[in-house]
Amino acid sequence: MSTMKAAQWDPTLQKVVVNQIPIPEPKENQFLVKIASASLCLSDLMSIAIPKADRDYAVTLGHEGAGYVDKLHPSAEGKGFKIGDAVGFLYIIGCCFECRGCMIHNNHCLTQDSRVQGFTADGFFAEYALVDWHSAIVLPSSLDVKIASPLFCAGVTAYHCVDSCELKPDDWLVIIGCGGLGQFATQYAKAMGFKVIGIDINDEILANVKSQGADVVFNSRTNKTYAKEILELTQGGAPAVAVFSNASAAYKSAPPLVRLGGILMVVGLPHDGVTFDALDIARGTYRVKGDSTGIPQRMPKAIAFTAKHNIQPEVEIRTSLDEVPDMVATMQAGKNTKRMVVSL
Repeated sequence: MSTMKAAQWDPTLQKVVVNQIPIPEPKENQFLVKIASASLCLSDLMSIAIPKADRDYAVTLGHEGAGYVDKLHPSAEGKGFKIGDAVGFLYIIGCCFECRGCMIHNNHCLTQDSRVQGFTADGFFAEYALVDWHSAIVLPSSLDVKIASPLFCAGVTAYHCVDSCELKPDDWLVIIGCGGLGQFATQYAKAMGFKVIGIDINDEILANVKSQGADVVFNSRTNKTYAKEILELTQGGAPAVAVFSNASAAYKSAPPLVRLGGILMVVGLPHDGVTFDALDIARGTYRVKGDSTGIPQRMPKAIAFTAKHNIQPEVEIRTSLDEVPDMVATMQAGKNTKRMVVSL
């Protein structure tokens, strides 16, 4: 049996280990992908945090991937893919992709038991991975498969969130949390004609987002008057404030920055959830919306826009799966300023 290298979370050892495991065989509606890039997302730390009592087996980490079609199951033939195609893909497998639940989010499949790769099924920090053909898209030639993986969580999520903010050209968008998703969101927002205010607590991250087009940036930790300055700059608040941070403090800081009747966009996922003032919502002080990677049917619009406007992820490239343990440790320590990508 042929084997491959995979970076897995070991629930017994409680650490990331790089193992040799069998190369999987594609099943119904699947093809095998030779991974060209896989990247680390903050929510991968949520996978690591799953208690052993709830998941007692080793799982290959990673839910952002891109690569080349290597082998098709007969049921996946004639679906628009061929061996050798450079593809990107989402990360939920085993769902039907067509029921009422799947039209909202594939986690809500009403007919089959969907699983999330990198969490309850093997993910993409491996030399090969399985992909449901419904979740995949052939990459435009202008997108480099060797660094394209961040598009298929961070990128698509950021595009959907900015696109759902109901803004007009020259409107202000406040982005709270300017890491990987916030940097993507800045590029998308500028390409859509919006003005961007970036907020973070890391000056290096703020310098990155400024170089990607943010009009104004604020360090909310060191600038005690940033909220007042934003209200003055936007003449009473921004039409939309998108929170990409998973910090509870980020969500607490957001409502005062929203213009009356504006949108507060939920993106980041705090460990203990998030609470909004019911009276504010009832009175229309602001509206709460949320978005995510969404469903595969929404993906082509995001990828086409990305290619047309040459949206590029800011990445730190690693060249071996053996580096995944260090990548995880770097993210846990909060020391990463760009998306960390293993490019194979």
